[in-house]
Amino acid sequence: MEQNTQALPAHVEEIVRAIERLHADHRRQATRLERAFERTTALLGRPAFLGVLTLLVLLWIGGNLALPRIGVAVLDVPPFPWLEGALTLMALYMAALILTTQRRADQFSSHREQMTLQLAILSEQKIAKIIALVEELRRDSPEIRDRIDSEARAMATHTNPEAVSQAIKEGGLARDQENSIRRTPNGPGTKS
Repeated sequence: MEQNTQALPAHVEEIVRAIERLHADHRRQATRLERAFERTTALLGRPAFLGVLTLLVLLWIGGNLALPRIGVAVLDVPPFPWLEGALTLMALYMAALILTTQRRADQFSSHREQMTLQLAILSEQKIAKIIALVEELRRDSPEIRDRIDSEARAMATHTNPEAVSQAIKEGGLARDQENSIRRTPNGPGTKS
């Protein structure tokens, strides 16, 4: 496989380095215990772990069924309460490990989402400024016929993030109300 040796543009390299720093900061801020939990969760999430666990359960059951045949006392008689207790305890610890690891991953994801939102707002502002400048250039250029472009005028105005957020919330509420009306036994379109 041929490796691409062409250098990336400087602005792309800068973005890649910024993302690498973000991930490095996230790893650096983790405590030793959090890193140990992440490694353990990663280990438990592999298919090999499921195979080993299944093998151990089968060996436990098989061993406890075979021991009486060779005259040895059974450690765990069917229905295998010790095995059930051990698996329940393991499930409890696995759930706690997963929740702990997920909480940390959610914090990082929330940080990335906030950054994405801020960059989107900044990009929208830059795009609106570019459209406004192009429209100004069009109006000022004698070679271009002047005309009213309402779409360009609308796109040249900055969007208010709070207004967008409120509109989304109101739209969500309207959909929720519409869905609750449909679910109501005597809602519109139903006969009493």
